[in-house]
Amino acid sequence: MTGPSPLTRRKVLALALPIMAANMATPLVGLVDIAVIGQTGATAEIAAVALGALIFNFVFWAFGFLRMGSTALTAQADGRGDEADVRASLIRAVITGLGIGAVLILAQWPLKSLAFAVFSAEADVELASAAYFDARIWSAPAALAGFALYGWLIGLGRTGLALWLQAILNIINAGLSILFVIGLGWGVAGVGWASTLALWLHLVAGAGLVFLVLKDRPPAALTRALVLAPQAMARLFAVNRDIFLRTLALLAGFAWFNEASLREGTQTMAGNAVLLQFISIIAYFLDAFAHVTETVAGKAAGKGDWKGLKRAFRLTSEQAAAFAVLASLALILFGEAFIHLITADEATRAAAMAFLPYCALVPVMGFASWQLDGLMIGTTRGPLMRNAMVAALIIYVALDFALRPLLGGDGLWLAFLGYYIARAGTLAMGLPGLRRDILSYASTPTASARDA
Repeated sequence: MTGPSPLTRRKVLALALPIMAANMATPLVGLVDIAVIGQTGATAEIAAVALGALIFNFVFWAFGFLRMGSTALTAQADGRGDEADVRASLIRAVITGLGIGAVLILAQWPLKSLAFAVFSAEADVELASAAYFDARIWSAPAALAGFALYGWLIGLGRTGLALWLQAILNIINAGLSILFVIGLGWGVAGVGWASTLALWLHLVAGAGLVFLVLKDRPPAALTRALVLAPQAMARLFAVNRDIFLRTLALLAGFAWFNEASLREGTQTMAGNAVLLQFISIIAYFLDAFAHVTETVAGKAAGKGDWKGLKRAFRLTSEQAAAFAVLASLALILFGEAFIHLITADEATRAAAMAFLPYCALVPVMGFASWQLDGLMIGTTRGPLMRNAMVAALIIYVALDFALRPLLGGDGLWLAFLGYYIARAGTLAMGLPGLRRDILSYASTPTASARDA
């Protein structure tokens, strides 16, 4: 085998583009479900599918650490040339995803009660959505194991295969939704069962992709003792625990923004809801470079290569910055047209237009936080990420208390922009420690399992 080619700007883009496409394809599962039920169902059934998809998006996103942790640990094992641990990392992560999914199935009744208590809905919508929930909950193990598999492919730099895996899911889900809803008349429950079966079949397809990847890699002996090694399992759970807590703090920040928007009035809430859709779409693009950063930084960390890590971070950040500038310009030039495309309500349009300039600043002021997230995930700086996100949340809430009473909606957005700056600033405080640990690892020839 020849050694890996050096990282270049072209290679960074080649790695990022499939992730962008896969990220943009992710919402298509819910969109297809709503489109299919919209051909046959009443308004309540359409609302029920939308509510059910929202619940599962929230629940599954809370366990997104399975994807991030898998990417980081796989990239580091690959970077230090530990082929056995590359394979073991996949097995550990998949087992964890299947286990958590099984727990969700066992806890489905209290989970369903809690979900419908949080999201208020009319009785007919809740009844139909319960049928969707009862079917979709059985997808939990496949969905979470799929996160682990997706992260493993990204960790190895096989982003094209990750895109294929997402495409397979969308195609199967669309076909089964049409069959179950239009062909068999199963209604809302049919949509849920289509998504469940699609996720299990996509996991089987993912296993096939793993086989193809491993065929091209050096052989390695796997034992149960290696896969379940206490030190490796402890590290896996420690990394995932910290990323999970970091994700909860991130969700809390966006929940605070929505609550603050509501306190400023219904029109502000509606206008900001439109602008948050723009931010979500932009995040799909910038997250792609953060994912690439996870991979290339993880490989460099696995080698103890501080110089290579700095180069990798610089190359990915350059392109992330370029895309951020383009995204901001697009919002400045075409934001009004986008707003009119999304809503016909004049009050909502006016509120969104009033705060559009702040929204246009999010990409250029926020890309550094995405990039530093990717760097710290790839180098498994779990405690730093957890503490930094909590600190940034506290700073954001303090800014909101200080600025919103004085400036209203403008203060709300200034505090939100400050949130992105605080996220980047608190993460950047960990750079000296990261440098010290990487150089320390590089100077220890006996090290075989780095625990940054």
